[in-house]
Amino acid sequence: MDRFSWSDGHLATHEVFVTQQSGVKLYDGEDKTNFNNGTIVLSSHNLMWRDHVDQKCVISLSLAQVVFLEESSSGLGRSAKIIVHLSAPPSTKVPGPVSSSQNNYIRLSFTDGGQVEFFRCFTEELARRRWEHTPTLQPLTAGRAQSGTQPRRAGIVGIERKIQQKHETTDKNISVAFEDLSKLMVKAKEMVSLSKTIANKITDKQGAISEDETVKFKSYLLSMGIPDPVTRETHGTGDGYYRELAKQLSHNLEQQLKDCGGMMTLSDVYCRTNRARGMELLSPEDLINACNLLEELKLPIRFRVFDSGVMVLHLLSHSEAEVINQTTQFVEENTKLTAEELAQLVGVSVVLAKERLLSSEKAGKLCRDETVEALRFYPNLFLTKT
Repeated sequence: MDRFSWSDGHLATHEVFVTQQSGVKLYDGEDKTNFNNGTIVLSSHNLMWRDHVDQKCVISLSLAQVVFLEESSSGLGRSAKIIVHLSAPPSTKVPGPVSSSQNNYIRLSFTDGGQVEFFRCFTEELARRRWEHTPTLQPLTAGRAQSGTQPRRAGIVGIERKIQQKHETTDKNISVAFEDLSKLMVKAKEMVSLSKTIANKITDKQGAISEDETVKFKSYLLSMGIPDPVTRETHGTGDGYYRELAKQLSHNLEQQLKDCGGMMTLSDVYCRTNRARGMELLSPEDLINACNLLEELKLPIRFRVFDSGVMVLHLLSHSEAEVINQTTQFVEENTKLTAEELAQLVGVSVVLAKERLLSSEKAGKLCRDETVEALRFYPNLFLTKT
């Protein structure tokens, strides 16, 4: 406690308020002190304690004297504490409440909680060491000097004012960020319009563009995603919008379904579609409504829901009978298979591999052996052997 000095509780012009916590007791090492109920204030340069009853009773400790910190968790009848280890007091120290002490550490006891957040802020401030880079005090302005007004240093009211200013600055920054996001969306629409114009020109072969350059530029446009996504602004609302969306889904997913074995979970479809659409994102409800119209529009892909609730899109040529026969053939060739093993053989996700095995079992082609180790499927020998 001999490292503390008496203070007026004001922050200097070069100090920055960090955090504060009420209900804090001070211990000189393991010994109790009379500073048993106050508010601890952490700034960029000092650690201050103010008494709750006598607001003029304020003591301050320079952060330059703090060596390291420790935490002491709370227990039965014991509050959480922060142990502050200190260096030797300097010879030029301002007088304080204690002239000398045998302890080289103090303890902050948090009776009202808040120890975790305060310890985090305290540790970060010690790492920043802002007290070592104190800026030069700014001179008084001409108007203030002529009026004779003296600069006022902020107390608790000033601290609250600074907190309010920080909140206002944060709100302003958030508003600016959303304005920038709106501008980005406008630019994205302009980019889509530009890509459509360029694509049309390439299609019409206007200008001196070679075949190699045409192929290369088309690949660039495809990497940008869907050039003309179906939106409510362009196709209205209701059934007409869902019909156009279903047609676009079929056009963009047909080749992808062929590449991944003819079937894809709806979650993968949702992620791939929204990634390709850029800023014009789809909602899950719109995607399901469009998928329900695939069969009615006689498109080459279909929407299906398995008994387990897993929803998928699959190619029309990817019939259930063909999938069952193919899955049964894989199991017969390998004697037995788990969902993970079938997923590696076919090149599909484990979820889809399991659904294929369950469908084959439901059709009577496979039998299961469920153990602690794994769920394996075997050929149904009752159909092939007597």
